[in-house]
Amino acid sequence: MALPLALPADPRDESFLVTPSNARAVHLLERWGSWQVRVAMLTGPRRSGRSTLARLFAAKSGGTIVDDAHAVSQESLFHAWNDAQSTGRPLLLVTDAPPPVWEITLPDLRSRLAASVLAEIGAPDDALVRSLLDYRLNRLGLDARPDLVDWLATRIERSHLAVERTVDALDQECAERRKRLTIPLARSTLIDAGLIAGKPETP
Repeated sequence: MALPLALPADPRDESFLVTPSNARAVHLLERWGSWQVRVAMLTGPRRSGRSTLARLFAAKSGGTIVDDAHAVSQESLFHAWNDAQSTGRPLLLVTDAPPPVWEITLPDLRSRLAASVLAEIGAPDDALVRSLLDYRLNRLGLDARPDLVDWLATRIERSHLAVERTVDALDQECAERRKRLTIPLARSTLIDAGLIAGKPETP
């Protein structure tokens, strides 16, 4: 079962759902006080909630975050890493992938990142896909009854981005047609959008 992460939300009422696909990353960030160094890297697929998790981490720990750290100057990251050690304030670097995929040319930074904690968000498991669908559909006021959520979860691509695109397409279709969300409507909408396999219905 996916549960909201037990961290204080910021004014935007953000939440982060926890299942086995991301539980280890959450576990590592919740125990930042036990890190051997005061720096961690958080990686994961785009739209996986990694920036949300980073903000919730900062709210609890009082630490700082650097989003898209791979796009920041390596000299700046080097100094930020050293500052975290001297002040004791944890630093979280959010990035697409850790080194060596993220190429580090500054030797001193490379050695420091190698010593840092690595928290990785994986591809969503079945439980998270269902929970994300249920959460997003309910947030938009769409019908999220269990049989519909199960139908969607077994047909769409298992990725964070696919869940987001699916819910956006259904929300737009229901708004334009002023119809209640049903499995037949979902089927035709998602086939037309190329989000599930099948032949579009003939008008």
